[in-house]
Amino acid sequence: MTDIKTADNLFFTGTDMDRGSVEKIVSASLDGADDGELFLEYRQSEGFSFDDGRLKSASFDTTQGFGLRAVAGEATGFAHASELSERAIKAASDTVKAVSSGHSGNIAMPPAGSNSSLYADDNPLQNIPFDAKVKTLAEVDAYARAKDSRVVQVSASLAGSWQGVEIIRSGGERSGDIRPLVRLNVSVVVEQNGRRESGSHGMGGRTGYDFYLEEETWQSAVDEALRQAVVNLDAVDAPAGEMDVIVGPGWPGIILHEAVGHGLEGDFNRKKTSVFSDLMGKRVASKGVTVVDDGTIPDRRGSLTVDDEGTASSCTTLIEDGILVGYMQDRQNARLMGVEPTGNGRRESFAHLPMPRMTNTYMLGGDQDAGEILSSVKKGLYTVNFGGGQVDITSGKFVFSCTEAYLIEDGKLTAPVKGATLIGTGSEALKKVKAIGNDMALDSGIGTCGKAGQSVPVGVGQPTMLLGGLTVGGTAS
Repeated sequence: MTDIKTADNLFFTGTDMDRGSVEKIVSASLDGADDGELFLEYRQSEGFSFDDGRLKSASFDTTQGFGLRAVAGEATGFAHASELSERAIKAASDTVKAVSSGHSGNIAMPPAGSNSSLYADDNPLQNIPFDAKVKTLAEVDAYARAKDSRVVQVSASLAGSWQGVEIIRSGGERSGDIRPLVRLNVSVVVEQNGRRESGSHGMGGRTGYDFYLEEETWQSAVDEALRQAVVNLDAVDAPAGEMDVIVGPGWPGIILHEAVGHGLEGDFNRKKTSVFSDLMGKRVASKGVTVVDDGTIPDRRGSLTVDDEGTASSCTTLIEDGILVGYMQDRQNARLMGVEPTGNGRRESFAHLPMPRMTNTYMLGGDQDAGEILSSVKKGLYTVNFGGGQVDITSGKFVFSCTEAYLIEDGKLTAPVKGATLIGTGSEALKKVKAIGNDMALDSGIGTCGKAGQSVPVGVGQPTMLLGGLTVGGTAS
């Protein structure tokens, strides 16, 4: 199994835990249950924050622990602890096995094994010296200020983690994964004639720091953050009303993630709380719209060699040519719905239960040139970057704030606007897709998804997309 030797070294080599003894405890815990596992985790994480010419904070943290789960029907018994010992696991076993008391379940088959690996297992926290990371952040600050005299504030940060997990099931079935994750983020504030505006850009993935510490890489992040801030200096109040909206490629795929992706997770559909419940096989989007969730892309922020239940990641087609064809599944919801798990069982840490979560969710490209799509719009809005958003899973209604957008007049981009929000319903918005560009792009590696109090890294993406008649909230009087 992937990285099982490295994971074994973390949890059983040189520790007081005996693998055979732990496996017996797990098997006893799951006697009579339908499913369950012991999830072992070791994580190192660090962060550096540079603000206005000085190192503002630096942190390093090590966490470890386990989560033991037994599943009986729709019920779940779960216990966790930050102590990795046979004694602690045995105490947890006495708690979780109560859920299957009187239940005569047949333990589910373990996930199929995988020998693939989507990212290196090197620890990025150990490969680059502390001084080199701080020096890069100082260079980011100096470069931004030298680039444009209007810059009045610069914030830059680096963050990295190295997570080792091992999943042990009844009968001693095991899987493991070693997951690196890094991120660089830059924010700048510019001032002109008493007006201040900001811009930001980030990038990251399941790699080491090396690429992000290269001068060309971090300079491109500064250039992009500065470009956004300068554009916003000339922004006018956004108009309001129903209009054609072009959504740009890459990060704007966050709209798909929030407005559509969550509604296609298995638990919401099993419980009939999603707007997409009972729509399998029916049209939920315009022809040409195909949306997938793909956790198999090497080195991407949302990718996983195996999920947090040990199931190998997959590329799951959710919407195909406008027709709903699939949901994202963990093991429990897949079993209860009579389908196969898709490798989307994710948890924030050992202290959390797994649930269906997205990995890298994106729309496939079409065959139209982005320039031709723009020229086809007489009057509308072109959106490039987004900030926060809110979505109601049950109704599918969403509101997204645009951090960079432009007016479209007679097929051309004119004034940048501020204060624009996109308002609509996920399933209905996709039925308004009138054109799909051939420029599909993934985001730069900055996504974090929240659900039920848990946060996990994700990726998004899409091509240029024209939506006809979307409601825009604006600030223009």
